[in-house]
Amino acid sequence: MIVAGEASGDIYGADLVQKAFSLDPGLDFFGIGGSRMREAGVTTLVDSAEIAVMGLIEVFQHFGVISAAFLTLKKFLHEDPPELLILIDYPGFNLRLAKVAKKAGVKVLYYISPKVWAWKAGRINKIAATVSKMAVIFPFELPLYEKAGVPVSFVGHPMLDLVDVTMKREEAAASFGLDPSRETVGLFPGSRKSEIERILPAILAAAELLQKRFPDLQFVIPLASTLTEEDIRPHLDGTCIVPIITTQRIHDLVRGCDAIISVSGTVTLEIALVGTPMVIVYKLAPLTYHVAKRVVKIKHIGLCNIVAGHSIVKELVQDQANPEAIADEITMILSNETYRATMNDELLSIRTKLGGGGAALRTASLALDLINSKQDMV
Repeated sequence: MIVAGEASGDIYGADLVQKAFSLDPGLDFFGIGGSRMREAGVTTLVDSAEIAVMGLIEVFQHFGVISAAFLTLKKFLHEDPPELLILIDYPGFNLRLAKVAKKAGVKVLYYISPKVWAWKAGRINKIAATVSKMAVIFPFELPLYEKAGVPVSFVGHPMLDLVDVTMKREEAAASFGLDPSRETVGLFPGSRKSEIERILPAILAAAELLQKRFPDLQFVIPLASTLTEEDIRPHLDGTCIVPIITTQRIHDLVRGCDAIISVSGTVTLEIALVGTPMVIVYKLAPLTYHVAKRVVKIKHIGLCNIVAGHSIVKELVQDQANPEAIADEITMILSNETYRATMNDELLSIRTKLGGGGAALRTASLALDLINSKQDMV
């Protein structure tokens, strides 16, 4: 059984499943995932798009769907238990499922750690009690789990293998029907419907301001596997922005952009590894934001800034994520060559902090080791 509750987990899960099949073609995967995992050979009982939400209010609004998904997997764990449960990020759901698996005698491999280094550090005790093996992707996570007595391996970051762009900027832009002679701004509104509702209007309003400042500017929007064009089309109606919308070759698309407006999340790391300058924007429901301010222990929300250990990319959060501020930062990137080049160089330096490639293959090997091990769970 494998569970990925969000678009990034769907990407990582698909890569992991493909690598596992290369080691043992006789494996069978089922659980929660999106289109990428289905293409890789996973039988999805629940589509991750149905449960991809973040925040207290958002989880409450989708509680019925999330609860039904949980009960579906719980029933399998008790009545037809798999040899292994692989959990990918999505801690609110997955840590509860790990507890069920523990009671059912099912071994648990957790890939992509809950962010215990950012908030809810106490979750590491739940992990120690229920997880057979942690496969962590950041080097600074390793000592945290070792100190807590959790069996852990640092596997490297899976994005290092997935981000492999050989095209030049002009070639990449042309491959999406963009005019290479014109500057391109990418609008990356996220992978959750709740993000689209909160953030896309401000991003589009910023794009309209940018269009007035740079009349020749062109825009492109990548569509995550958890969304459809119908999810964003109502927000585009009534604006002067006519972006190209695509679901293909996200990393080539990043290379084809001169600047990007992006939500916080894994995508900021993908953009960083390509080296395209960006501004990070994020908005939460007001109650969720005020709670988060009290419990989050880190200074940055963007993974690229977190990994770097300092602010490379400007972060505009909540009220700061307004159209004028967003447009001003993109204007700085487009019009100040030194500013843009410095950000580009610092973003590319992040790769060296993430270790070598091969994360999915290492994790697949850990999975097979757990399946073949005769030892009981920790």
